[in-house]
Amino acid sequence: MKNMSAARLHSIAQPFTVDQIEVPTPGDNDVLVRVRACGVVPNLKNVAYHYPEWFPFLPLPKLPAVYGLDPAGEIVGVGRQVDGLAIGQRVYVNPARSCGACAKCRRGEIVACASFTFAGYFGFGPGSHKVFERYPSGGFAEYMVAPASSIVTLPDEVSFEEAGRFGYLGTSYAALRHGKVGPDTSVLINGASGTLGVGATLLALAMGAPKILAVARNEKLLAELKELAPTRIVTHSTLNGPCTEWAKAETDGFGPDVMIEALGPDAPPEATLAAMHSVSRGGRIVTIGGMEKDLPINPIWIMCSQISYLGSAWFTTAQGEDMAKMVKAGTLDLSRLRHQRFGLNEVNEALDAAQHRDHGGFNNIVVMP
Repeated sequence: MKNMSAARLHSIAQPFTVDQIEVPTPGDNDVLVRVRACGVVPNLKNVAYHYPEWFPFLPLPKLPAVYGLDPAGEIVGVGRQVDGLAIGQRVYVNPARSCGACAKCRRGEIVACASFTFAGYFGFGPGSHKVFERYPSGGFAEYMVAPASSIVTLPDEVSFEEAGRFGYLGTSYAALRHGKVGPDTSVLINGASGTLGVGATLLALAMGAPKILAVARNEKLLAELKELAPTRIVTHSTLNGPCTEWAKAETDGFGPDVMIEALGPDAPPEATLAAMHSVSRGGRIVTIGGMEKDLPINPIWIMCSQISYLGSAWFTTAQGEDMAKMVKAGTLDLSRLRHQRFGLNEVNEALDAAQHRDHGGFNNIVVMP
């Protein structure tokens, strides 16, 4: 059996080491992918160092484990039952996995599956342990096996480095879809300068939103965001106070139609509440950033204003295909991402770089096995 290099975590809160392990064998409904790039999400170091303490109810892969959430590469092997995919195709691997058999999975609602799992990252329920047994590895390796149903085919216009960003881009895209963003909607993105927020801004532009209200703290990054589309993007720094009245003034007193909450776990609840209370009557709030503090929300305000509040955790493979097609068509422009490339033996340096990004969500950290 052929061996490959893989960066593995042997103990929680310890550095990754590069090991020689066997190349996995795809099952009948799987493909084998030669990984060319794997995105490094800012939260990965927290998962590898702190999640057993912070979130003991979230299952992790059995150690030693190959992490890596957002792999892209080329198909080099296909299972006997796989149709429509071929050796040599350029692909992104959606890390979303589920049991495939429960009522939610049969309805196509895999994110609602009790066994929903991110391969190469963490799971959401007790059934995740079985999913990890079947698909134990992420993208920090030269090769990986993935179900054919997880494969997003890539046109030449999407580089492997850009595809390594599809996870957070897809999370933002799914949220915008839930919010019904289009040419007739204004959208406020709270936490617009972060990884999710930059992605949401790029995709809101691609989806035709005529007015995007970008809210963040860092004024330099907000200026960089505005440069993407000066006539469609307006910005507000929370250093200048809450955004509520500003957002209403920017929308003729009505408030934005949609709010995307992209602030991270440590964000102050006041920043979220200020953005929420700017939303128009009948507006839609979609949260994707994982802000973990309790919010004092008045149910009668939600009722009387007919506000929809929704959580959105991930995206479908079909939505990944949508994004690839948008890049090919030229409507989704990923050229402003600033790629920082690391070798497989530099995974620990890549994790550190993901937590110290000079250009916020414009930085794109990738490991290239």
